[in-house]
Amino acid sequence: MRTWILSILTLTGMVVLASAQSAGNPPALPPGHPAPPGQGALPPGHPPVEESPFPADPADVATVDAALDAYYASISGPKGAARDWARFQSLFVAEARFISLKPSGPGESRAFAMTTSQYIDFTRTYFERGGYFERDIHREIDQYRGIAQVFSTYESRRVADQPAYARGINSFQLIHDGKRWWITTMSWQLEAPGPDGEPIPAAYLPASSN
Repeated sequence: MRTWILSILTLTGMVVLASAQSAGNPPALPPGHPAPPGQGALPPGHPPVEESPFPADPADVATVDAALDAYYASISGPKGAARDWARFQSLFVAEARFISLKPSGPGESRAFAMTTSQYIDFTRTYFERGGYFERDIHREIDQYRGIAQVFSTYESRRVADQPAYARGINSFQLIHDGKRWWITTMSWQLEAPGPDGEPIPAAYLPASSN
C-alpha cells in the first residue's frame, strides 16, 4: 500500500512539472535554492551601482548620443583652458572604469584600468597644457532596453581646425535607470595604421572615407 501511494505521488509530481513546463512556466525553486542570475533581489553584500554626486544637465543624459556628445565636449578645449570636469563626472556612475589597451610587444597588448579620478589626473595635463580636441566621426550603437554599447571612432587634434594627428575607437557601455543614461565603462585603443598595423575597419568609418 505504501509503495502504491508513493508511486501515485511521484506520478502526480511529474504531471504537474510537465504541465508547468509546457505552459512556459518554470517550476518553483525549492527552499534555499538560489535564483537564476538576473532574477530576484540582490544578495547581501551586493549594493546597487552608486550614482555620481555631480548633477547632470538633463539634456546631456537624455539619450545615448547626448551622453557621448557631452563626453567629447567636456574633454575638448584649447591650450591653457580648464576642462569641465564636473560635467564629465556627471555622465559616469561613481564606480566607472576607464580601460586603455596599449601595445606591449609584437601582436600583444596590455590593459590599464583607471577610476574616474585617476583618469582625470592622468589626462588633465595632456589635455589642458597642450590643447586637445577629440571628436567622433562615426558611431555604431547597439541597444536593448536599458543597456547600450557604442563603438565610437574618434579623431584627436591639438588645435580644433588642424588635421587630426591620431584616431582610434572608444567603446562605451551605458545603462538607463528609468530616469537617465549613465556611462559605466569606457575602453579605448589607438589605431595602428600602416602596412604592418591594423587600420580601423571600413565598417567603423564614415561612408565618405570608405
